[in-house]
Amino acid sequence: MQTDLEIARRAKLRNVVDLAREKFRIPVDHLEPYGQYKAKLSTNALKSGPRDQHKGKLILVTAISPTPAGEGKTTTVVGLGDALNRLGKKALICLREPSLGPCFGMKGGAAGGGMAQVVPMEDINLHFTGDFHALGLAHNLLAAMLDNHIHQGNRLDVDLRRVTWNRVVDLNDRALRRIVLGLGGAGNSYPREGGFEIVAASEVMAILCLSRSLQELKQRLGNITVGYNHSREPIRASDLNAHGAMAVLLKEAIKPNLVQTLENNLALVHGGPFANIAHGCNSAIATLTGLGLADYLVTEAGFGADLGAEKFVDIKCRKAGLRPDLVVLVATLRALKYHGGADKADLEREDLESLEKGIPNLERHLNNIRNHYGLPCVVAINRFSHDTRAEIALLTSRIDHHSVPVVACDHWARGSQGTLDLAQTVVDTIAGTRANFKFVYDEQDSLWEKITKVATRIYGASEVVADTRIRARIRRYQKEGFGHYPVCIAKTQYSFSTDPLLRGAPSGHVLPVKDVRLATGAEFLVVICGDILTMPGLPRQPAANQIDLDEEGRVVGLF
Repeated sequence: MQTDLEIARRAKLRNVVDLAREKFRIPVDHLEPYGQYKAKLSTNALKSGPRDQHKGKLILVTAISPTPAGEGKTTTVVGLGDALNRLGKKALICLREPSLGPCFGMKGGAAGGGMAQVVPMEDINLHFTGDFHALGLAHNLLAAMLDNHIHQGNRLDVDLRRVTWNRVVDLNDRALRRIVLGLGGAGNSYPREGGFEIVAASEVMAILCLSRSLQELKQRLGNITVGYNHSREPIRASDLNAHGAMAVLLKEAIKPNLVQTLENNLALVHGGPFANIAHGCNSAIATLTGLGLADYLVTEAGFGADLGAEKFVDIKCRKAGLRPDLVVLVATLRALKYHGGADKADLEREDLESLEKGIPNLERHLNNIRNHYGLPCVVAINRFSHDTRAEIALLTSRIDHHSVPVVACDHWARGSQGTLDLAQTVVDTIAGTRANFKFVYDEQDSLWEKITKVATRIYGASEVVADTRIRARIRRYQKEGFGHYPVCIAKTQYSFSTDPLLRGAPSGHVLPVKDVRLATGAEFLVVICGDILTMPGLPRQPAANQIDLDEEGRVVGLF
């Protein structure tokens, strides 16, 4: 069997500028080529704004709770976008950029797979157009300017015990989670505790993905809270006069990236926050631009519909004024069997009993999409060669009473040809069903009420618990005027609960809030639950062990 990288190398790519002009009549001066196969939308394109953001139909692709068996959400986005184009529709796909952390860690790349990929695959997964590097530098510039301010006399009276701004790096490095800064004498500033997070968890990443213009980006950067003075008053990036320089570092990164699929259809790939520790969506500016160009825009939200889709709804749609038309819920029979208790080694065997027990996970997500997000849904079964007719029949019969279409897809093996039924079902469902889009909570709800509504309505929890210190901090934020902020809950992606080993659709569990962080630039409250970390670690056998260069200087081992 050929690897994803080998399939990508066989692709016959076209000049992306020619594709943009041919398919969407994008003027040449609106494109900035990075070689032949990558381009950014130029400043002229951003100044002109989305042509008509209400023109296109917005399709969100999400999934059941992730498992080691894989679900194929990004692959489905690509396959569906290609199939819509094959049907004669004017369609675009809109994805997040991969992070080097999971690329060298456990997850691998994030450019799709098989015959449903965005290309050039190596470039997209490794550095791409430098957006992540720019984001990391902008974040760390602010950290450096804060420490320099303290060293140079601390005019703002920064309390070293209450500095909240860490540094970032786009790698999984557990040794950097907690560090001590400033050792080595007076010339190295004052010793204090600090730490690193991964770039995908940076508030700068969230700000870039929620900003709709360079001016809004600069304003949000200035509003970042980096710490507090001894009177417990906030210190902002604008107090350090850092936001202008940060915006300069990001002036290219805010421009959406344009690439293509294996079938020479255009894709916007921009921004990359994780959904388990951040808000999990590609940039608002890319989505809005795509909606103004295409009749159908297919996008994704990270991990399951309880994490990425909820944040897509309650954060991105709320901030950007988006209204989705339909959700595609991706599942594999392998993953459902795993949720039903099957061992990973046994997932290729027919196992109707485990499948039966795992289906409630899909049903919980389906219920959330239809009843709590108010959106019509199509279930896409990402089919594997070892799936049996009996298993597909069982799944179809079990969810028949939900009255939602269930479509089996072969996009990994057959590209758009294997996703035509899904594409036609999506088109027909949008035409025949009106969305009743709604948020999980209201803006006027208190911060605690928002956390509770997500926990009880979406996760199936019985209650939210937090110690007195955390509750007091949430009350203080409420009193200080931040109660209108949405909440961005950071928790494990593997379960509706905070226990990654609790599979299926658990109910009645407790959501433990371990910490809260106010993101005044992104304008949401980060709620850290369970044992989730904003700096991942590498697994025992990192994917980096397999990545290398061959004798001809070509990348090998990338997946």
